[in-house]
Amino acid sequence: MQVKATEKKPCSIVMKLKRWERKDCKPNSLPVLQKMHVKIGDSVKVIAGRDKGKIGEITKIFKHNSTVVVTDINLKTKHMKSREEGEPGQIVKMEAPIHSSNVMLYSKEQNVASRVGHKILEDGSRVRYLIKTGEIIDSAENWKKVIKEKQKPELAAAASS
Repeated sequence: MQVKATEKKPCSIVMKLKRWERKDCKPNSLPVLQKMHVKIGDSVKVIAGRDKGKIGEITKIFKHNSTVVVTDINLKTKHMKSREEGEPGQIVKMEAPIHSSNVMLYSKEQNVASRVGHKILEDGSRVRYLIKTGEIIDSAENWKKVIKEKQKPELAAAASS
């Protein structure tokens, strides 16, 4: 009697990944998502790469490959073909993702980049804070501001339709 070796099956669900970027999967066929030290709306400073030293705000996060999109950082030029006759082609500058290990949280008030720490406040809420300055990042005002900014484009799109 022979025992068959269990083979690792590839993911049946792939989240916007190229063939060569496929990651390990959970038993339910979903990709394993990485924990990130940054969230949408955080201001960060780039600590490595071509744009080292620049400061921007995170607009998008891809957890499956630990990359983030930061405003006005890692700009790539894309040459677009014309879609209709008579319409000229164009060159578009777009923000490409950068690995999350190449960015560090940044305090705008004290102009310093710092690592992130976690602590539990007296009311039982778990918050992130900057280790160098002690400044709390996850405050209710910050989240309200981020949610309002997200809703503005949706409201504008609904109004134009």
